[in-house]
Amino acid sequence: MAVDFVTPRHVRLVLAFLAFSMVAGARAEDAPSPPQPQPAAAPSGQKSGAPGGRGNPANAPAAAEPHRLPADSTTKQTIVFPGRTLAFTATAGSIHLFNERGEPQADIAYTAYQLDGTDPHSRPVTFFFNGGPGAASAYLQLGATGPWRLPINADAAISSASPDLQPNAETWLDFTDLVFVDPVGTGYSRFVATDEDVRKRFYSIDGDVNALAVVIRRWLEKSDRLLSPKFIVGESYGGIRGPKMIHELQTQQGVGVRGLILISPVLDFREFSGSSLLQYVASLPTMAAVAREAKGPVTRADMADVETYARGDFLGDLVKGEADAEATTRLSDRVAALTGIDQAVSRRLAGRFDVSEFRREFDRREGKVTGRYDASVLGLDPNPDSSSSHFSDPSGDPLIAPMTSAAVDLTMRKLNWRPDGSYHLLNGAVERSWDFGRGLSPAESISDLRQILALDPKLKLLVGQGLFDLATPYFGSKILLDQLPAYASRERVKFVVYPGGHMFYSRDASRQAFRAEAEALMK
Repeated sequence: MAVDFVTPRHVRLVLAFLAFSMVAGARAEDAPSPPQPQPAAAPSGQKSGAPGGRGNPANAPAAAEPHRLPADSTTKQTIVFPGRTLAFTATAGSIHLFNERGEPQADIAYTAYQLDGTDPHSRPVTFFFNGGPGAASAYLQLGATGPWRLPINADAAISSASPDLQPNAETWLDFTDLVFVDPVGTGYSRFVATDEDVRKRFYSIDGDVNALAVVIRRWLEKSDRLLSPKFIVGESYGGIRGPKMIHELQTQQGVGVRGLILISPVLDFREFSGSSLLQYVASLPTMAAVAREAKGPVTRADMADVETYARGDFLGDLVKGEADAEATTRLSDRVAALTGIDQAVSRRLAGRFDVSEFRREFDRREGKVTGRYDASVLGLDPNPDSSSSHFSDPSGDPLIAPMTSAAVDLTMRKLNWRPDGSYHLLNGAVERSWDFGRGLSPAESISDLRQILALDPKLKLLVGQGLFDLATPYFGSKILLDQLPAYASRERVKFVVYPGGHMFYSRDASRQAFRAEAEALMK
């Protein structure tokens, strides 16, 4: 028996009002720019349940208006190289992020370079993100892919080096437009809301991903580039950020991406710390490569024997545990032979070298330590006689001063954009405040890689690593990528390793070779 339900008039009015409110709320993110605020979203913009996502309007975050970033600056630039000239439009500016109520949350700074005389709808555009979290995009812009480059090699970096930028013959601008994005707290990007909950949302894995995906969508809309082929490049923590960002763009922002390029990525934090045995398997080939590099040039092909040992007999002896004295002695002596570290030291550590232990023990007789970003770089141990380790990274820390000065000078003098406040190349406060999701579910992105490759059969992935990188050892990435299903074929997923460290592009030959791989991916 069918029953007809009659809705009272006042109920119909309430339902209609609720429906209108839901539609308005769903579109709040796409509201026009000021004077009508454009809520491009706080990190919780497309997700429910984020802390502070829906609060009492009376407690809404206050905006520090004098702290807002200035209007965008657009300039015409020309760089002349032997045999070619690049004329392009440079824009230094920001994307303003708002919450679902239209309240300003953060200003995200970017620098974009678009080649003149091209069809913007068919020309690729690539978005660049560094890692940390807490690192600005200047490393990729001024170290590898931008129109200008800071000519500093990791093995010759000093803090007092001249920050004078030179035209970059290996810029990617020849085959793609470039957009370098600084997440909040890096570069000139900043919060404009004072609510602590806003900071917590942005400084989280999902909040960061959502916010940056919105930045990409808003830049594409703002620049009329939604039809362009789109690519994303992520370095270091970009290995967590990049795959998750593409999944967010695919499923929440309505933006498809053609390719993902990861440089020295971390893909799974579970395998780099704690009691995981894989951390020793992942780092052994890098440590052995450092020892061999000290005697002469090394390529990945030269490390085949170490890789075979690491995933075979070495892993087998590790699994047997230190209770098996024979296995422990066997692997300790083999590790000593491969790394050049004193056999007695290796036996004392049971052949299980933490990265910091290797860095100090490798050349301890000479009072030197290796770099973490590039372990082939040696520097003086400031406390060579101390039983504790207190040393900086000779391959990374000396880059901070010249790169910071170069980034500020480029922005203010050449690009004519003059924000107030400090520029943060590497902001440790961001990483210290970051919610990595520790507990039962440490941060990893392999699950997201599986999803995005499965969702789009045309999506391609290129992963580049440095042989001497102890921050994110290349063999760790290789092991994880090998676990991808068969649909991640070699035609879709390519893994390349070059002489160099975390920023292998500081070496001329490695930078040139990787540029060629990126260009091939985008064709």
